[in-house]
Amino acid sequence: MREILKTISDSVEATEKIGRSLGEIVLADNNIPRFIALCGDIGAGKTAFTRGFCSVFCTNATVRSPSFALVNEYRGSPDVYHFDVWRVTDDDDLYSTGFYDYQERDGIIICEWADNIEYALPERFVRVDILGNGNDDRKITVSLIGVDR
Repeated sequence: MREILKTISDSVEATEKIGRSLGEIVLADNNIPRFIALCGDIGAGKTAFTRGFCSVFCTNATVRSPSFALVNEYRGSPDVYHFDVWRVTDDDDLYSTGFYDYQERDGIIICEWADNIEYALPERFVRVDILGNGNDDRKITVSLIGVDR
């Protein structure tokens, strides 16, 4: 694991901006994995982060949490597949979402509640931890997992 960004967000807008920054990093560097694993409690800002991230690739997308749909697809260059696996209870549930098929597609996967499916994460991915501290501030840490450079 190699940490590439550690910062504090004090608002939804700041969280979106940090997500956009990661999107720009991913766009500029083909060695960065195309799987983004978001981890954090309810209300931490995972969807806000995703909105900022997607703004780099899918300029006209209306990004919403896929809590009940399980996956939203945003058309762009490349496409972004936005998963929410909070309600996934086992590998059969995950399989039924098409999760493994999406990993074979060209595009980027960004997955909320990824810590719920650690068994299914790829060998190389970007992990984003969003932690609240009891007020509006969020500590955001972005790490590369399985990347040797």
